[in-house]
Amino acid sequence: MFEQTFKNIDDVLWKDAGCGSELDYVEQSSWGLFLKYLDDLERERESVASLSGKAFEPILRPEYRWGIWAMPRKDDGEVDHHAALTGDDLLDFVNQKLFPYLAKFKTSAESTDTIEYKIGEIFSELKNRLQSGYNLREVINLVDELRFQTSVEKHEMSHLYESKIQNMGNAGRNGGEYYTPRPLIRAIVKVINPQIGETIYDAAVGSAGFLVEAFDFLSDESNHGGKKLSHKDARTLQQKTFTGKEKKSLAFIIGTMNMILHGIEAPNLIHTNSLTENLADIQEKDRFDICLANPPFGGKERKEVQQNFPIKTGETAFLFLQHFIKMLKAGGRAGIVIKNTFLSNSDNASVSLRKQLLESCDLHTILDLPGGTFTGAGVKTVVLFFEKGKATRKIWYYQLNPGRNLGKTNPLNENDLAEFVKLQPKKKDSDNSWTVNIKDIDQTSFDLSVKNPNRDDEVELRDPEEILDEIAALDQEASEILDTIRGLV
Repeated sequence: MFEQTFKNIDDVLWKDAGCGSELDYVEQSSWGLFLKYLDDLERERESVASLSGKAFEPILRPEYRWGIWAMPRKDDGEVDHHAALTGDDLLDFVNQKLFPYLAKFKTSAESTDTIEYKIGEIFSELKNRLQSGYNLREVINLVDELRFQTSVEKHEMSHLYESKIQNMGNAGRNGGEYYTPRPLIRAIVKVINPQIGETIYDAAVGSAGFLVEAFDFLSDESNHGGKKLSHKDARTLQQKTFTGKEKKSLAFIIGTMNMILHGIEAPNLIHTNSLTENLADIQEKDRFDICLANPPFGGKERKEVQQNFPIKTGETAFLFLQHFIKMLKAGGRAGIVIKNTFLSNSDNASVSLRKQLLESCDLHTILDLPGGTFTGAGVKTVVLFFEKGKATRKIWYYQLNPGRNLGKTNPLNENDLAEFVKLQPKKKDSDNSWTVNIKDIDQTSFDLSVKNPNRDDEVELRDPEEILDEIAALDQEASEILDTIRGLV
């Protein structure tokens, strides 16, 4: 219904000197989409208030409402093109008046769990990058064609926005770190099987794919035996279920917008670096029932950040794994994507972290993903499924073999993961799955490498990128040891 409009918006942004990549297209279309969404929401609330005989208090002052500054209309409902700002007048209004006004909501909102606060957060982080007021006018005209008033319209809007995020990930550069394949996320959510009333957390939220898929899963009546959600259940989903944290500004904005378009009115996303939190300060009230995440891998954290963790390492993903273990309640469940070198790296940090995970959690399932699962990522990954509070006794491995090379034009799909989802509950053995008793692994290295006993003809060859990553990690560890020794001399 609106797909062509989205393409037309991108065409206009492509022409503007201020927008140079898919990341810019998503960012710039996001604020226009949000303001149009907000206008439709205000209209909906005004209609409900009118029907119930209650007074309506709009969020925005009249001059900042979409129907006044963006698309002023005549008495007959037609757009008043003479009154509509364009060119430099439009740029000046947006940059000097509209954005500063909206940013102030961050300090004036009554609480952080309101849409007013989210407005302030979004427009404190964003700036208008369009340099031509005439291009901006074209974008506004196109955005005005979009509608957020029915569930069908909102569903299509969320689907199209997801497609934009995927395109951004496929565009390379650092866009890929914001996008985890949705079929993979859905499979992880199905295995974790969240329930209404459980709290769900992602400390590296990116575009919020895990949280929106968990929201969709929990909102689907078929996952509750066909039972319709009560008003209390719906309120719990909106206000007491999801928490996300994100370090980067653009990802924070995209994640917030993605959750809003999926129906979460005031997403509880926090713009912060989760790794700056000292694990020793985390209390029971801070913990969650479920952790779902694909933390960034390959990153390096500063030494002052590493001091927040008992197992010190510069590898971002390994710090995040410690964070998630600490943030889980006893009996809490997690599905975490991590590069597969974690299973076999011989450096002290990796060995210590595997030992901690096996002793403090039941690492019951490891899903081994093929190369090409993540567009543009040169490393293979696995998904760790674990439950906190009891030691690991057995690990069920599943090696995903889609029967083709995965890539940008041949991505992972739902059917690829169907067997895994089917076999996982009872952890059945097959050509692609097997069980390892924890007593049978090396009790010194705790090596958890994926070695499929059902494929004798298969020779395990490590990806060159994995070898280079491990060399870099060992070099980093050696450098840190030398620095420590020099400090003692």
